[in-house]
Amino acid sequence: MKEDWWATWIGLSIVLAACALFWSGSSLRWLAVVPPRWTDFRQVVYDIATNWPRYIGLYVLWLAAFSLALAVMGQRVRAFLPAFTLLYLAAYAIFVIGQWQEASSYNLEPPLLALLVGLVIANTVRLPSWFEAGLKTEFYVKTGIVLLGATLPLSLVVQAGPVAMLQAALVSIVTFTVIYTVAVRLGLDRRFAATLGVGGAACGVSAAIAVAGAVGGKKEDTAVVITIVVIWAMIMVFALPLAGRALGLPTGVAGAWIGTSEFADAAGFAAAQTYGGYAGEVQGITGTADQAISAFTLMKVVGRDMWVGVWAVGLAIIATTRWGPHPGGSAPDVGEIWRRFPKFVIGLFLASAIITAATAHYSLERYDNIVAPTLTGPIKDLRTWAFIFCFFSIGLTTRFRDLAAAGRTPFGAFTAGVVVNVILGFVLSVYVFGAYWATLGQ
Repeated sequence: MKEDWWATWIGLSIVLAACALFWSGSSLRWLAVVPPRWTDFRQVVYDIATNWPRYIGLYVLWLAAFSLALAVMGQRVRAFLPAFTLLYLAAYAIFVIGQWQEASSYNLEPPLLALLVGLVIANTVRLPSWFEAGLKTEFYVKTGIVLLGATLPLSLVVQAGPVAMLQAALVSIVTFTVIYTVAVRLGLDRRFAATLGVGGAACGVSAAIAVAGAVGGKKEDTAVVITIVVIWAMIMVFALPLAGRALGLPTGVAGAWIGTSEFADAAGFAAAQTYGGYAGEVQGITGTADQAISAFTLMKVVGRDMWVGVWAVGLAIIATTRWGPHPGGSAPDVGEIWRRFPKFVIGLFLASAIITAATAHYSLERYDNIVAPTLTGPIKDLRTWAFIFCFFSIGLTTRFRDLAAAGRTPFGAFTAGVVVNVILGFVLSVYVFGAYWATLGQ
């Protein structure tokens, strides 16, 4: 069984266990432990003194799941164990720093912080070779993507309304088309161009990894895309709230614009949270903090992130039937489409379907008050851990010299998409659907 399937089984097992506990009146919350938001480090000390059995339980859960999968796949579990132990400890430390109030004020959410810390370490320090056994970047992100499906139930998508879905679709399709077209015309390989395009069109790093596997892209090209996405995500996390503030946008409108223009969930959420803080504090900015976060969530997390599955499926078919070599003019091998197809995307849709079936009878208000805290909330926290493992591993395996070696072309193509993305997102959020976003939740 391949890594894609194992990521699917691990993710779906967590989702099913969460549902079983939810139906019995309990919750997966005990295992889904996260460090608290803190201003005084004594709060962290108290948390670890109180919840250390939960952190150990979470460590055992991840270690057992990944080790079983690696053992069946024929990889060395003995080498993985010490490497993952160090990775888990580092992830905890990063999570704690990310939960610090001062870090939050600088928009350093834990997954994004993990990426930045990893990048700094990788480009300044030589890591021991044995540690590489724990850097299972794609395994972690695939598991996280399956868990992402559980936090995007189809019922929530329907309740989000056609406006959010239409705007997300327009932005995703246009952004991909612009980046892909510019990249190909500048001479990049189509697989590289597709990975670059989806990195801007859907959920950034996760989408780039998923689509690179679907189209048979090179690992070094994927590393370049990830680095570019991170650079622009960091720029946008500061630029968008400042631009929205200068324009005096209502919080719901700004949240939607951030959702259409950001490239990473963690960075986008931080930007939306920052803008929400302007409500009642900055003259001329109307709305509530919740409107900024809700609009961002509908546009980015519910709207654009769902497109990772669509792009992965569609591009896997196109890459196999149109881009793959077919000796002697023979028809493309249909089996090759299935071999390239990212199986964990099936897990994403199944997780969404399971949560949809389990929560279909809940109204949006009851979903927020009952389902989110006890069912999808713990799954989301476990997803955050998986993404921290992934983003830290990405940082530790990414070298800025790879971006320099790729030249200016990939950065230029992606930047063209950024310009179109920001302008289109602004027009849609402010002028076309502005009334909808300004009154969101009212």
